[in-house]
Amino acid sequence: MRMQRGLSRWFCFGAALAVWLWGAAVLLTSFSAAQAAVPKTGFSAAVIGALQQELAAVEARMTDKSEQHLMGIRFVTGSLNGRRVVLVRCGIGKVNAAMVTTLVLSRFHPRWVIFTGIAGGLRSDLAPGDIVIATKVTYHDYGGVSAAGFAPSATQDPVTGRKNPRFFACDPRLVKAAEEAAASAKLERVATSRGLRRPRVVKGVVVTGDVFVASPAKAAELRRIFGADVVEMEGAAVAQICWQQKVPFLILRSVSDSAGKTAFIEMIRFLKGAAENSARITMGLISRLAPE
Repeated sequence: MRMQRGLSRWFCFGAALAVWLWGAAVLLTSFSAAQAAVPKTGFSAAVIGALQQELAAVEARMTDKSEQHLMGIRFVTGSLNGRRVVLVRCGIGKVNAAMVTTLVLSRFHPRWVIFTGIAGGLRSDLAPGDIVIATKVTYHDYGGVSAAGFAPSATQDPVTGRKNPRFFACDPRLVKAAEEAAASAKLERVATSRGLRRPRVVKGVVVTGDVFVASPAKAAELRRIFGADVVEMEGAAVAQICWQQKVPFLILRSVSDSAGKTAFIEMIRFLKGAAENSARITMGLISRLAPE
């Protein structure tokens, strides 16, 4: 009887182990297949944006498109102007931007990263529709607060433990290519009280924080402390990940509002046109990249 019970227990254990091993094999096979479905090399660029409106024009012009979902995030791969690209919406804010940038670098290994989208203008001579090609980008909300006020500081590389630069410099080759693309791009004219105007394209400094700025006082402060031209909510996070992983990047922003009291109303009004102009320069920029 004891032997029968022992054999019965061993039989149950063996059956359970077999089922467990079968399940593990299925999971490993599925995971391996999913991994194999994601190309490790060959992408010229990753194009990232916070809002679908910022990416719609780029996605519409892509060919040979296919979709993949990683951790719930939708990635679109395909061709754009003869270059293989991966496009992804990261959502609003620094954490979302950093997470998606990490995913796109680890899974798709693009040679370049381009962030395209809208921003609040901090200069009186910048109007909705104008384009700022970032030369460098930093956080405006990272640092310490004391009785003397807020003091910005640098982030830290989690691998080396060393301080990152306060300002992350955009790749000069991408900056130059964006300038060339802007010079030949047919940008959408913006309606003003004085009629239609062609957007200006300038190089400048971008600042990033987890707040939507709709305050003249805050806008003036960002201009004074950082010498910033526009403010947004994702760029520095993308830049930090790329800088730490040694991947060339560019932040491209189109002004949608003045970062003043009516910023939200202006943003809603000018979002489509501003996003379209940023996308047109992005597409022209990609055509100037060396094929993979």
